[in-house]
Amino acid sequence: MIVYDLRCAEGHRFEGWFGSARDFASQRRRGLLSCPACGGTRIERALSAPRINVGAAAPVAAPQMKTQEMEGKDPFAIAQMLYSRMLDEIFTRAEDVGARFPEEARRIHYEQAPARMIRGRASEEEHDALVDEGIPVARIPLPGVDRLN
Repeated sequence: MIVYDLRCAEGHRFEGWFGSARDFASQRRRGLLSCPACGGTRIERALSAPRINVGAAAPVAAPQMKTQEMEGKDPFAIAQMLYSRMLDEIFTRAEDVGARFPEEARRIHYEQAPARMIRGRASEEEHDALVDEGIPVARIPLPGVDRLN
């Protein structure tokens, strides 16, 4: 199931549950969607906060940065340090599934595989399809590698 935040032409916001992104598009195209507040049938997806499926995995605490570390430092240097820490976490904790990333992300999301952090490669189309299915993914630019998720 995919949950979308929707909005009618009058600005009313509501949730819609769909079997897939394709189901949403089909129902919208056929005029089967309507606003519960006003009955309007001009329905669009609204911007929404990402839903993160963590399954049974224990929460990962964000690395804490001492105020002294930031005092007097160039914001760019701070950003580089934080980026470096993030990459360290990804490469230390996430399993590299390579080109199987889209398939494995789906298996984890639909609880067909153990919940865990993964990293790998996905085309732009595969990435967009995962997002449309409500699967939380992030494109993270890596030095010298521009296709890893």
